Amino acid sequence: MRLRAPISALDRYLAGALFVLLLLAAWTAATWGTAEARLISPAVLGSPMEVATSFKALWFERALTRNLAQSIWRVLQGFGLSILVGVPVGVLCGTFPRFNAFLAPLSVFGRNVPISALVPLTLIWFGIDELQKVMFIFVATVMFVVFDVARAVAGVDEKYVQTARTLGASNPQVLLKVLVPLALPEIFGSLRLLFGIAFGYIILAEMVNMTGGLGALILTSQRRGPMEHVYLVLVIITLVAYGIDRTLHALSRWLFPHREEA
Repeated sequence: MRLRAPISALDRYLAGALFVLLLLAAWTAATWGTAEARLISPAVLGSPMEVATSFKALWFERALTRNLAQSIWRVLQGFGLSILVGVPVGVLCGTFPRFNAFLAPLSVFGRNVPISALVPLTLIWFGIDELQKVMFIFVATVMFVVFDVARAVAGVDEKYVQTARTLGASNPQVLLKVLVPLALPEIFGSLRLLFGIAFGYIILAEMVNMTGGLGALILTSQRRGPMEHVYLVLVIITLVAYGIDRTLHALSRWLFPHREEA
């Protein structure tokens, strides 16, 4: 337990596994025995075995894979649009301070408005159909993309810019061959983290009019049961988000082997 002492990968995995085992032990203890004898009512929280055995019904009867694919597709569309708009605008903001100052009010508003407040706004603007959920992800994330990309571009050391100018590079060449390539690893890392946030946001949007997706599945299970499906879907969301994050992390290490990432 030395201060900031490094640990091996094995120690890290063992520590995480110990936490999971303790959590399962506490969960089992709180849900052990008959319904009357339990510390927590089965109407609120089933036992680990009851939750696990309900997976079959969730998979076959509740169309888990279809709802999961629907949620992921909505995130890909909305966040993809954020990338198409936010990355070029962020590059311009990081390159030209006056342009960054011009967009600063919109950036501050977009990054600080409560996410829950965007749901009724997007319902008014885009209706209740599929477009609303896609645009909700776009509106909720685009200013974060702009801000992080601008910060990455502005953070490129000035010595690289001066070296390029000394060699006779024009402004477009400095932008496209110096600033953007050097900022690209940090931009990719930021987009990776923001995608995980966007995946969490879609659950909120899907709980509004319940037109499919994992959010609708959670709300339906909470209202009509079984409650075990609520916990299962939460675990599945966590595992899927973690899997996507690790995939993007591996892609980042392959694209930018010189950059160390957590």
